[in-house]
Amino acid sequence: MRNFILKTLAGLAGLWLAIQFVDGVSFYGSWQDLLVAGLILGGLNAFVKPILTAVTLPLRILTLGIFSLIINMGIVWAVDIFFPELIITGILPLLWTTLIIWAIGFVLPNVKR
Repeated sequence: MRNFILKTLAGLAGLWLAIQFVDGVSFYGSWQDLLVAGLILGGLNAFVKPILTAVTLPLRILTLGIFSLIINMGIVWAVDIFFPELIITGILPLLWTTLIIWAIGFVLPNVKR
């Protein structure tokens, strides 16, 4: 449960930061819609990503882990497709959004209580 909450918070914060600072990322909805998008992103990261990571293990070994970035980009792209309020135009804004979400997800569990 803690993992799901942390991934949801990281997804929500990452989406909000990307909307604020990355050109090519925009959101035309209410804050409730953004919250639902963060919940969906957190759910995909918590439940679907481990399955994709296990299935693509040979590719991740061959690429020395860089294929994990492709998996993360695919998950963010799926959220972009499911939410018409979220618009990510181009591969570079998608990459920056993914890196922001990854960085927050990396730092958030390591924050001392």
